[in-house]
Amino acid sequence: MRAFAYQRAADASAAVQALAAGDGNVPPTDAAVQVLAGGTTLIDLMKLDVMRPGTIVDINPLAPRWSQINVADGHLQLGALARMCDVAADPEVQHSYPLVADSLKLAASAQLRNMATLGGNVLQRTRCSYFRDVSYANCNKRKAGSGCAAIDGVNRAHAVLGTSEQCIATYPGDFAQALIALDATVDVVGPSGSRTLPFAQLHRPPGATPQIETTLAPNELISGFAIAGRWPRSVFVKVRDRQSYEFALASAAVALDLQDGVVREARLALGGLATVPWRVREAEALLKGTRFDDALAERAADAALAGAMARKHNAFKIALGKRVVARALRQAAAMEI
Repeated sequence: MRAFAYQRAADASAAVQALAAGDGNVPPTDAAVQVLAGGTTLIDLMKLDVMRPGTIVDINPLAPRWSQINVADGHLQLGALARMCDVAADPEVQHSYPLVADSLKLAASAQLRNMATLGGNVLQRTRCSYFRDVSYANCNKRKAGSGCAAIDGVNRAHAVLGTSEQCIATYPGDFAQALIALDATVDVVGPSGSRTLPFAQLHRPPGATPQIETTLAPNELISGFAIAGRWPRSVFVKVRDRQSYEFALASAAVALDLQDGVVREARLALGGLATVPWRVREAEALLKGTRFDDALAERAADAALAGAMARKHNAFKIALGKRVVARALRQAAAMEI
């Protein structure tokens, strides 16, 4: 690991000011000043020499204000510095938002969940082996314009949705699928104050600039998340190569409002299959207003993967993704609430 300077921010203003000292003309992923919270992703990438910040700003002193878990008036509010383990274990979250709780429980080992924060989790970077191994020169996420080694390389774990000719790296997170499915919003703090945006607008598909992963400015911080309404009939289904701490080959975040067997409202997002957290509105529209049965689940699954494009080694993900979606829909419909 390269040498770096360490700062500890006493409050949000100090953290934003420290971040503003970096180069505002580069994307946050390349900024010389990086934020440290749980550190479970950043420190890994620094050890691999993928990220090389000159300064680390520790924002853990902000935890007393930014770690709330609040379920009130039919809404969920979560602080960006809340630990994954605490949110997953919260009884109200488990009862009213089982999708959120399960996405966090299945995301990592217990040791990592005890350290990792919600804000850091949604900003974690891809697990693409070509990105994480600096001996490969051609990775557009790591070095813009260098090419994408995964396109013609070993791409079994890579994305089939939202890809471009510049990048096919899969977004690795699980919690983000729950957030995007439930129409969450994200609160951001920066030099101009606070702003709130739909979580669906946080991540950017790779397009021609895969090194720009979010809509955040280099001097902005995520302070929290909010979900309107309760979703007790919701599930997170994750399929992976092994059951113990592994990233998804395919996952589905599903929430249903089911009345007398008819789907009044449906929310569906996919993980392990796309370059960003992936909402599937076409499948949601197909489900809405229709009596639920196995045939409907299969049609929705087909609609969810309709735009998928496979590469040499990951074609199996399309069929797998459809099975995961149908399974998640059936599980949600069968829940007793």
